[in-house]
Amino acid sequence: MPPKVKITKNEIIQTALELLRKEGESAINARSLASALGCSTQPIFSNFATMEDLQNAVRSSAYELYLDFLNREAESEKYPKYKAFGMAYVRFAKEEKELFRFLFMCDRTGEDISPTVDFEESAQIIMNATGVSIEKARLMHLEIWSCVHGIGTMLATSFLPLEWELISDILTDVYQGIRARHLSEVN
Repeated sequence: MPPKVKITKNEIIQTALELLRKEGESAINARSLASALGCSTQPIFSNFATMEDLQNAVRSSAYELYLDFLNREAESEKYPKYKAFGMAYVRFAKEEKELFRFLFMCDRTGEDISPTVDFEESAQIIMNATGVSIEKARLMHLEIWSCVHGIGTMLATSFLPLEWELISDILTDVYQGIRARHLSEVN
């Protein structure tokens, strides 16, 4: 009898990510995952107690991919770091539509919506660049991010095609406008 092939937790997560990318969130179910892995559903439930546990693991992996997008854009030094984060967010929406939808276009009712590491880093960048308090910087980032998310949503849903130069100009204009308003309130 040939030895059983062990399917790892990581293989399950990576396969689920590929299904998500190709077919959307509804494709992440035990049956389609088992089919893609070429096995029964047993290895899936041996590695994950529930489908919710698997969804959470996939969400964590997808979020890591998103953070890689942010870091690569910032490291390219094409834009100042804060703007690079915004450009990376909309690029992720355009290039990874299903992952974007899965992470950022979902019902978060009942979830912990504490600020994420990237949110706090963005607020810190604003605070350092403008001299405003961290509370004011968080508010400014929330206002700017609302616009960035709107652009990302338009790209992820193919609602409106926008050129990168226009997106860049919009982000600059929004940042400058919000910055000017908040700095005038401080002075």
